[in-house]
Amino acid sequence: MDKNEYLDHFESVLSDGFVKLGTSCGYLDGELLRCPDLDERWDKELATPYVADAVANFNSYPDAAHAWAAFLGMAVAQQWDIDWNGHKSDPYKSYYGPRGWDDMDEHVLYSMLQMDEEEARRLDDFYLGCSGAAQSLIRHEGIEAQTDLGFYVLARCYTVMYRLGITVQLRRMGYKKVNVKV
Repeated sequence: MDKNEYLDHFESVLSDGFVKLGTSCGYLDGELLRCPDLDERWDKELATPYVADAVANFNSYPDAAHAWAAFLGMAVAQQWDIDWNGHKSDPYKSYYGPRGWDDMDEHVLYSMLQMDEEEARRLDDFYLGCSGAAQSLIRHEGIEAQTDLGFYVLARCYTVMYRLGITVQLRRMGYKKVNVKV
């Protein structure tokens, strides 16, 4: 298996695990939703600066490095629903809290999504559980830190967490996948 096949497999295993966990916790309905607008925003504008922040903070704050990507996904999904044309070009740093990357979670949960403390705490616990699961999978796979493969695995983890946040927020807003016959 070449590196790209391995990374695709790793991402698939991680996504499947998050779907099972998220569905059992009531945050998902058996799958991660895909939205081309939101995927493109990540791929073209948000992934590079987010990964730079997360990798820089990973050794000190590994849970935050993973979880903040989910909060970012939630914020982008909220903006997509409210006024995509008005927000689709918001700079990455607009998601920062007053202390920058350090409190992105609080800024998204309380300022952008206006969640109450109980719901925010439950969601934070869920994302921290997902972060722990991602780190366990990395250890189980024997992926060495500070290697090329280690970097690419982390980038894939952040992508899956971002998609998880999108799905959780879309579900919170009442979106459901509906098959349409054409």
